[in-house]
Amino acid sequence: MENPKFVIAINREFGSGGKEIAYKLGELLGINVYDKAILDTLTSKFNLTVEEMQRIKATKTSWWSDFCRFYQQFGAVGRGGYTAQEDKEVTSQQIYLAETQILRDLAEQESCIIIGRSGFHIFKDHPNAIKIFFIADKKTRVKRVMENYALDEETASKRIDKIDDARENYTKTVTHVSRYDARNYDFVFNVSQLSTDLVAQFLAENIRKKYPYLAK
Repeated sequence: MENPKFVIAINREFGSGGKEIAYKLGELLGINVYDKAILDTLTSKFNLTVEEMQRIKATKTSWWSDFCRFYQQFGAVGRGGYTAQEDKEVTSQQIYLAETQILRDLAEQESCIIIGRSGFHIFKDHPNAIKIFFIADKKTRVKRVMENYALDEETASKRIDKIDDARENYTKTVTHVSRYDARNYDFVFNVSQLSTDLVAQFLAENIRKKYPYLAK
């Protein structure tokens, strides 16, 4: 029997360290990690809507091969290597639908980790989805944001509040549910007192128990 493919959908509070955990987990499991920066650049670069994606997928060129080439180029130049060109006529709902198709295609092709983009909702009915939400207390988050972005305490706190609000508004707009609802997830981790290495190792060990064919 072929090894089953799975998808880990990770949501996180800004400053919790969830993105760092996701990439460390990807390294431990030997699977790719796809984040907001890659998807934003992809949808902007190709001006993707659901209709445009269907057109691309209907051509002789393999959509999956195109995506892999783009992903490799993106990784080669570093995240942010391309400049996103916004199309004001494309709504957030259209982008969400295009991203939904991208992520579902990815999950069909390979086991992977998806950061953000309402993955918990996109994969709510996926038979092999593991949906995780990382949270942390405000003090821990402020400290991390200050260190990562070289900000003072007040500015870091305001940025956290702004990004939290933006993510919640986006999630409610496209999914009509709150990202803070614990019922959306298989696991909710308060990582305030935990190192990112420890959390990634804990998750990797337990995921390998379910999928023992994974690299160690």
